[in-house]
Amino acid sequence: MKIKVLGTGCSKCISLERKLNELVKEHNIDVEIEKVSQLEEIMKYGIMMTPGLVINEKLVSFGSVPKDKQILKWIEEAK
Repeated sequence: MKIKVLGTGCSKCISLERKLNELVKEHNIDVEIEKVSQLEEIMKYGIMMTPGLVINEKLVSFGSVPKDKQILKWIEEAK
């Protein structure tokens, strides 16, 4: 499973990446987390606000930092 955090480095982007790392460690989830900061790459997902969250190439969230439960639900659905 591959998860991408889309963002150029704003506080929400950093918070989302930190939260993801904590969740996968805490729940022992085998994923690869990639930080995408190039604007050209971010624009390919059609978002206008960061952070964006992409799980297995499916955009699941953008513009906010989702709650832990919601992130875990998306990860579970993507398995």
